[in-house]
Amino acid sequence: MGKRIGMEVSIAAAEAVKQCNVDVISAYPITPQTHVVEHLSELVANGEMDAEFFCVESEHSALSVCVGSEATGARSFTCTSSQGLALMSEITYIASALRLPIVMIIANRALSGPISIWNDHSDVMSIRDCGWIQFFAENGQDVYDQVFCAYRLAEDKGVLLPVIINMDGFTLSHVIEPIELIDQEKIDQFLPAYKPVLSLHPDRPVTMGGIALPGIFTETKKAQEVAIQSSMPKILETWKAFGDMTGRYYNPVETYKTEDAETVFVIMGSYGETASVAVDMMREEGRSVGLIKLRLWRPFPFEEFKKATLGVKQLVVIDRAVSVGARGPVASEVKAALYGEDQRPSVYNFVAGLGGRDVAPQDFIKMVDKAEIEIEEGNKEGYEIYGVRE
Repeated sequence: MGKRIGMEVSIAAAEAVKQCNVDVISAYPITPQTHVVEHLSELVANGEMDAEFFCVESEHSALSVCVGSEATGARSFTCTSSQGLALMSEITYIASALRLPIVMIIANRALSGPISIWNDHSDVMSIRDCGWIQFFAENGQDVYDQVFCAYRLAEDKGVLLPVIINMDGFTLSHVIEPIELIDQEKIDQFLPAYKPVLSLHPDRPVTMGGIALPGIFTETKKAQEVAIQSSMPKILETWKAFGDMTGRYYNPVETYKTEDAETVFVIMGSYGETASVAVDMMREEGRSVGLIKLRLWRPFPFEEFKKATLGVKQLVVIDRAVSVGARGPVASEVKAALYGEDQRPSVYNFVAGLGGRDVAPQDFIKMVDKAEIEIEEGNKEGYEIYGVRE
């Protein structure tokens, strides 16, 4: 393998994009994703990367440029966060409907108002149903690795869907971590040159994004749903191939000390590492606690999740966003996944870490304490925004 060096996670993400031989980068700055595209602009300006770098006037334009460039067969990348994603949201639905294999990193940040530049998952939850394949990264190595996996997966002729890589803003984006870089020769073998199925060219006119009257619109949405559901075998295949190359294997649902656990956390993103510390602390006290980490958000890994929860008495689902008026979005998905199971665990939902508020291992322990007491007393579908100062 390549060198293992200390590197800011945003810089590592940009270096991965460079190694993917991306043709077009479309950029608009917004905290905390800016370091990714800033570093890419330096690489292009210094002649270290052969790509077109577009400085656009908004995030809406940033993704629009990628739609245009991908439609002509150019491997494309963009990056955004929070309000930028909100402005971009219209185009996210178009990119997936057009089956364009764009890769985008979201440096997750709270969605206003009030204004917050710090981390939670409210931005990506606003477009959870936009039709993109969506990963959640746990650490810097994960972010770096998933860029390669995302392009290979997106461009697979059996997939042809855009991919979002979610990395927690500041918690990951601005932190220096040890990153094991992969030799370019191996990346070139893992990620072949992009050969689009269809591309716009004046000599070969095709229609992309035409209007759909009521007589055909339902069928187009069904086709889109079939496409993303059918991507699951390719996701597994891609992560398997990456693991065979690097020794780092990724899975849609990953578990930690769940074999005999009665109470299990369900978490996405960088909180997985903090929660694992809390699990270790509780295990030392003889408590039967484990952890499930959802790495794949869309398509939701229903079967893998059901398998991971077999024999579990209660789930403590940690959401990083509020679905206002309807509790937490991850907990809602979890309950839907388990609804038809005869022996399903109770689900207690906490919303934690909103707007970047720190959640320490001791907080995870307190959440388990509260959930176990509430469930024992009969409150099997509890919900709480954790740590609110009343």
